[in-house]
Amino acid sequence: MGEREQTAAVEVAYATPDEQRIVTLPLEPGMTAAQAVERSGLADAFPQIRQRKLVLGIFGAEVEPGRRLRAGDRVEICRPLHADPRVLRRSLAASGKVMGSDGGTQ
Repeated sequence: MGEREQTAAVEVAYATPDEQRIVTLPLEPGMTAAQAVERSGLADAFPQIRQRKLVLGIFGAEVEPGRRLRAGDRVEICRPLHADPRVLRRSLAASGKVMGSDGGTQ
């Protein structure tokens, strides 16, 4: 580990279409995903987080808010989808269009 003691950490991430924030927190024994969200301060910075049921993921896989975290986990606060991406892709394909890398259509 070298001269400095390394502290185990987790990240909490939230993104809107205009902004992304990632907060790094020290991992406390027994810390859950919901506790990490609360300690991150992101729910205060983005009030819309508290306006709906909390849906969380860790590296893209949905998890329960009570899931205990491990060092290096990144808790993602998920926003609701406006449309099912699979349905959107099929609809676009039927009209000869494809989704672009920026989420737009081509």
